[in-house]
Amino acid sequence: RAMLDHLSLQVADVDASGAFFDAVLAPLGGRRVLDLGFAVGFGTNRPTFWIGPVTTEGAPREVHVAFMAADRASVVAFRDAAVAAGAEVLHEPRVFPEYHPDYFGAFVRDPDGNNVEACCHAPE
Repeated sequence: RAMLDHLSLQVADVDASGAFFDAVLAPLGGRRVLDLGFAVGFGTNRPTFWIGPVTTEGAPREVHVAFMAADRASVVAFRDAAVAAGAEVLHEPRVFPEYHPDYFGAFVRDPDGNNVEACCHAPE
């Protein structure tokens, strides 16, 4: 059983971030599950990842969030979708043996500067 039920990020522009996550989560099997107008929930069958408007003062701090990919091709498709959406690539898809021998991931920046990753733990 998973430890987290859901996670939410504050974003500057819900529409822009929603379009970004629509694009990059699709190759991973994720989709917009619930749109409340002011907040959007993504998942496979229920919302487990949310975005909503900034509600606090002060400078935002970078968040890192990693999404599971079924296979390495999905990680590459995630990176491709992110690039097509205008994202900066932080780390191209590759094996990260420092995590474990089969850890394959790609890291990009979302419209708010967060570090968003897709990763696969299965061997090639």
